[in-house]
Amino acid sequence: MYSESDLQDAVAAGVIPAQSAQALRDHVARLRSSPVVDEESFRLLTGFNDIFVAIAGIILLVAVGWLGNSIRLGAPEHHPSLMSGLLVAAASWGLAEYFTRQRRMALPSILLLAGFVGGVAFSLGALAAQLFPDVGDRAGALILSGVAAFSALAAFAHWRRFMVPITVAAGAAAAAGVVAGLVIAAIPNNVTLPFLLLLAGGLAIFAFAMWWDMSDRSRITRRSDVAFWLHLTAAPMIAHSLFHLLGVFDGDDISVAKAVMVIALYVAFGLVALAIDRRALLVSSLAYVLFALYALFKQAGAVELSAAFTALVIGSSLLLLSALWHHARTLVVGGLPPSLIDKLPYLDRAPA
Repeated sequence: MYSESDLQDAVAAGVIPAQSAQALRDHVARLRSSPVVDEESFRLLTGFNDIFVAIAGIILLVAVGWLGNSIRLGAPEHHPSLMSGLLVAAASWGLAEYFTRQRRMALPSILLLAGFVGGVAFSLGALAAQLFPDVGDRAGALILSGVAAFSALAAFAHWRRFMVPITVAAGAAAAAGVVAGLVIAAIPNNVTLPFLLLLAGGLAIFAFAMWWDMSDRSRITRRSDVAFWLHLTAAPMIAHSLFHLLGVFDGDDISVAKAVMVIALYVAFGLVALAIDRRALLVSSLAYVLFALYALFKQAGAVELSAAFTALVIGSSLLLLSALWHHARTLVVGGLPPSLIDKLPYLDRAPA
């Protein structure tokens, strides 16, 4: 099985002409009755060997972290050892030299990126906990901001070496953590502030994702993969913060007004998803609209079957949207200003 990235690499290496590659894309699009841009392709598996290597890699990294935790270096018994994270980060980088840089395996590359950046963050957090055992909220926010900054630098170094698409999203999330930590340190004890910062960070990452998307409107290069992971990072940040600020889960029940507001917001997310041709917002906010629709059916009197009705309505609606995605997108994009249409993914493949 060959992915879009493999096809791009074959064209770059001169193995097949670009015209032949595009003809293959068009043929697949005709078979699926959907343009390539609407497929939202990304590499997760290149074969079952990805799963095999990923499982083995997880086992190895867990073992390395466990052994590293036994090297205390002055850390109290109840504190994690910084060596645990350092060894996991070093092992992840070393494994990536083969499985990412040479074999270019998708799923192991994602896990090894998480192991490297996570290992760096864990080791710095363990060191901070050892050096500053008793700190207040403000100092703790500054420490978290520093950890996030070094994690962002680690992600940047990993990107420069291995160019794994998800790395940019990891770095963007870490950068958002840096800003959030600094603001919380400056304005402590504000209950709403973290969710406002989460929303602002999500919107910033969403804008960054659109910048990557606009540079590849045909969705045929690695830049599209980078945008996919950025959208996947931004979507839950936007959805969770918005619905929390609306007070959706305050208390055991939800009012009719709030439920209608949640459904209206989900429809708005759907329109945005259709316009930009990305489904992450719909998936990230799905739990909230399920809860809202369940509450509406329950308050309408269908107490025993409210869950079944909710699943039926949402499931059938999403399947219908998936089947008619390209037609619905044509209607949504067709109603936008031409200046905006020129920045969105093509409704069909790019003109020759």
